Amino acid sequence: MQDFNSGGLTPIRQEVAPLRTRIIESMRRAIERGFLKPGERLVEKDLCEQLGVSRTSLREALRELEAEGVIAQAPARGLVVAKISRRDAENIYLIRGDVEALIIGQFINLASDAQIAEALENCDTLIDAYKQGEFADIVEAKRAFYAHICEVAGNGVAMDLLSRLTLRTAQLRSHSVVRKERQAQSVQEIHALAEAIRARDSDAARHAAKTHVENAARSALAYAEP
Repeated sequence: MQDFNSGGLTPIRQEVAPLRTRIIESMRRAIERGFLKPGERLVEKDLCEQLGVSRTSLREALRELEAEGVIAQAPARGLVVAKISRRDAENIYLIRGDVEALIIGQFINLASDAQIAEALENCDTLIDAYKQGEFADIVEAKRAFYAHICEVAGNGVAMDLLSRLTLRTAQLRSHSVVRKERQAQSVQEIHALAEAIRARDSDAARHAAKTHVENAARSALAYAEP
């Protein structure tokens, strides 16, 4: 098992959030960024050392991640990072398209001028990340964009759902997002979304958001197993 302290799993600090929650978040980020890869065996001893937590706390977090389908039991291997089937990936992108269109519409209906401006700044950051082509930066920029959108929309359920869905397809996105053709296409799509947000055109924004997900699906599913 690799050492992910250089950018993946890092020791847990004492903070207000429950320890289990912080372990889960650290594991999710390591999977999302590709530090923990599909099919990779999860060794409790190594994880405890890297995270600086007890086996009891780790096991609580692993049970929740297993329930979410992020990790799975493999015969004779124990817990591994779950792989995703093509069918599951197709369904995830279909759901994402509807959810992202929904929250963009809610956001536009509720946002103040200052909140619109912040969303546009987040779009610029996301566009810059796509142009630079670093997967981790793209993931973080997109997370920040949707965190703001969902917060203003008052839809924390959608943010939680999107986080879980995108995590399940991380293995596909890590291949798809770094393709130059997909990056250029994504830049155009985010420009279109930004213009619709600027104009407070809910229908156009919903369409732009859904188009972005549909094109992402076509690109990512090329890497899906049958």
